[in-house]
Amino acid sequence: MSNDTIMAPGKTRPSMHTTKGFSSKSYRPLAEVLLLLLIIVFCIFPFYWMVTTSLKTQLEALASPPSWIFEPTFANYIQVLFKDNVGQSLVNSLIVAVCTTALALILGTPAAYALSRFEFRRKKDLWFWFITNRMVSPIVLALPFFLIVRKLGMLDSHIVLILIYLTFNLPIVIWICTDQFRSIPWDLDEAAVLDGAKPFHIFWKICLPLAAPGIAVSAIFSFIFSWNELMYALVLTRKVAKTAPAMAVGFMEGYHLPYGKIMATSTLIVIPVIVFALIASKHLIRGLTMGAVK
Repeated sequence: MSNDTIMAPGKTRPSMHTTKGFSSKSYRPLAEVLLLLLIIVFCIFPFYWMVTTSLKTQLEALASPPSWIFEPTFANYIQVLFKDNVGQSLVNSLIVAVCTTALALILGTPAAYALSRFEFRRKKDLWFWFITNRMVSPIVLALPFFLIVRKLGMLDSHIVLILIYLTFNLPIVIWICTDQFRSIPWDLDEAAVLDGAKPFHIFWKICLPLAAPGIAVSAIFSFIFSWNELMYALVLTRKVAKTAPAMAVGFMEGYHLPYGKIMATSTLIVIPVIVFALIASKHLIRGLTMGAVK
């Protein structure tokens, strides 16, 4: 009798020399992690470059190849905050952005609720008008706005920027919040009506808390767009109401580009946006879990 084992028909003998090691599937998680790290580095590197450049002297900022190891200096921050009046421009940006966001939410959430819950004449036309307002390029309206504001004698004022920013932030709030209100079941409204609730109480006490995620997202977008807006701030402000982005651009004088001051101002502009986004994200997560149907 042979030492070889007789195999059943249709079966193959297992190999005596199996290859030990990782299969192709075992490399997949590692590849995904590496790809994720690459994406993170790609997204974070511009911020790293901005912050490090703000801590360099002009010679170090212009060095070629770049100087990766250097002695940090806060001279650029001291210069822009205490000598170039960037601190006041940051206050101006904060006033304009907060007021614009608050007004956009106060006016936009009731309008979004009405568009999502009620039927009335020319509703589609009104919706189309809101959305198309956001599609207009700012450069198209910059000159007409300048002529109107100059005629009214309101150049270089906060109220002008707030009202103009409201025209393109209000459609964003209405757009996002309308979809959010539409996702809320009608059964809640009907149950509240049976309990004797008025339309305003349904909106304020039931639908508004459930729409918190959409409201938080629209607030983030409205604040960021108002904070970062440059075109109208350059055209309509001079000194009193000049915002931080307009101040950063103002450092560019002909062929002289003070990179340290520009990057220091840019870093100061980015920090409040990050803080506001973190605060609003907490409300966004809480809004996803609050308000349940019992």
